[in-house]
Amino acid sequence: MYETVLVATDGSDPANRAVDAAVDIASTFDAALYAVSVVDTSRYGDSMLSGTERLVDDLRERADDVLEDVTTRADVDVTTELRQGRPHEEIGAYAESIDADLVVFGNRGLGAGGEIGSTAERVVRHVDRPSLTV
Repeated sequence: MYETVLVATDGSDPANRAVDAAVDIASTFDAALYAVSVVDTSRYGDSMLSGTERLVDDLRERADDVLEDVTTRADVDVTTELRQGRPHEEIGAYAESIDADLVVFGNRGLGAGGEIGSTAERVVRHVDRPSLTV
């Protein structure tokens, strides 16, 4: 049923639940598992980031740690990808590039708020792949 499963993670609790679900699905269907984390610099604004790469480097380092955590938790091989940009666009582009049969992600990320986060909603609305929110 599934040959290629993509999990998007930012290290939040919902994303960690998504990782667990994606690992279970990949194991059950003997599917290839991919994990992506997106460094979203757009939330900080260009003026805050101009002239300094330190913040971006810190964000990339955190995303690398999040992806490393996925590989250590999974009982299957995981291909990881670190991207920079708007999360829903990068998740969608990566899902397309690997021809993902399923995209798994948390219903919200690191921000606080209502039932579904803005990135999760954008992925559901704009990514042309079957999606599972956890």
